[in-house]
Amino acid sequence: MDSASASVGLHTLDLLVLAAYLGGCLLIGYALSKKSGNTSEFMAAGGSLPGWAVGLSIFGTYVSSISFLANPGKSYADNWSPFVFSLSLPLAAWIAVRYFVQAFRRSEDISAYTQLERRFGGWARTYAVFCFLALQLARVATILYLVALAIGPLTNWSIASIIIVTGVLVTIYTLMGGIEAVIWTDVLQSLVLSLGILVAIGFVAWHVPGGISEVISTAWTADKFSLGDSVTSLAEPSMFVVLVYGLFINLQNFAVDQTYVQRYATAKTDSEANYSVWLGALLYIPISALLLLVGTSLYVYYLNRPPLLQANGEPMAADAVFPHFIVADLPAGLTGLLIAAILAAAMSSVSSSLNSAATLLLCDVYKRYSNPAATERESMFVLYSATFLCGVAGTAAGLAMMQAESVLDVWWQLAGVAGGGLLGLFLLGRFCGSVQSAHAAIGVMCGIIVITWMFCSRMSWWPEQLSFLVSPFHEFLTIVFGTLTVIVVGVIASRVLPRFRQATPEAGA
Repeated sequence: MDSASASVGLHTLDLLVLAAYLGGCLLIGYALSKKSGNTSEFMAAGGSLPGWAVGLSIFGTYVSSISFLANPGKSYADNWSPFVFSLSLPLAAWIAVRYFVQAFRRSEDISAYTQLERRFGGWARTYAVFCFLALQLARVATILYLVALAIGPLTNWSIASIIIVTGVLVTIYTLMGGIEAVIWTDVLQSLVLSLGILVAIGFVAWHVPGGISEVISTAWTADKFSLGDSVTSLAEPSMFVVLVYGLFINLQNFAVDQTYVQRYATAKTDSEANYSVWLGALLYIPISALLLLVGTSLYVYYLNRPPLLQANGEPMAADAVFPHFIVADLPAGLTGLLIAAILAAAMSSVSSSLNSAATLLLCDVYKRYSNPAATERESMFVLYSATFLCGVAGTAAGLAMMQAESVLDVWWQLAGVAGGGLLGLFLLGRFCGSVQSAHAAIGVMCGIIVITWMFCSRMSWWPEQLSFLVSPFHEFLTIVFGTLTVIVVGVIASRVLPRFRQATPEAGA
């Protein structure tokens, strides 16, 4: 079958399943609308939520539509190397629980970046907020566009209409129910996407002669369960490189990202907050394995079937195989469930971004620079307005992504530069007591330079005359070297600059 056969629209039963899921999300937002009438409830749910719900929300945020579609595509075409990324989660979770979660809760600050101002001054807080807002705008745009690319062929709906409908729905329930609506819809979405994964694996296993044992046996013979190359080269995405990359990315999520930090304040107690981190982290490990098993199962499922081709006769891209399977092979009803699972993975991430961005716009922008003594009514107006504007901006950016030649290039270009230095800056503030504001600023600037060099030198437009300056390291290590540069330069500056300042008066005497 070619991909054109997938564009046949949805069965009525599929539409009913999809409508029930979307209606459930809106119903949760409406049900909680009366509980989000003050800033404490809207931003932190009054610190009243159980740890298991917060943990499922963290997990739901982790599994974006990118992971939901990319992991099966990777294991279908190649192997289980992305699973190494997940193996770094326990260490990242332990560091977060040991050094960061309680520090955020003790400060009683909803914003993750208020502590940076206390430690290094206003520039650090403003820099962090700007980076986060830019990253979330790009993140929302990328997720909305990618989920539309996946669902478009399944539903026969236009890319633009899917972006707009998804953006509007997420904005509405986030606006109505605040962070509590975000978390409880994340719980629903986590269950839907997990069920969708199990359904896909079960359907394939049922239709492969010999069942799941045959799937595993055939895939094992084809080396589909390999975790990647074990070499220690820093120029290749080896197991070591992916593991280190995963540690830094996951630590950045748990210790720096406002979408995660804000959830810590919603938990009822400190122990519940700690539990939420462990639940979210440890739950992602088996789910990521199941997502990879989906791709491996599809490899066996299509092994003895006609080749999958696009409408132009070219082989179907690996990332398109799972969406093709959903609409071409699953029966009515299950197709709707899997589409709902894809939407769930996207909407969970987008709603988190909208609520967190609105929180920072109130706490770190409006109250910091405009009106520190804003009344409760005024603050709620800002939160509602900011959520709405962020939803509109994210949806518009998603539509703008349709003009980009490479969506991922746009995302990584902004994420690599705008995110540069944040993790290093937090680690400096937490573990390096002798580092002061000027030292941290120097470290951040050097870190941004390193990140920009490592990313830009691999671009096609990099001048051939400067080919000797091309980064020899794999792109996964960009955040690693950027973070380490911030820390090392910041510490060195703290040792050198004080002696320099003391020596200057003596030299001039």
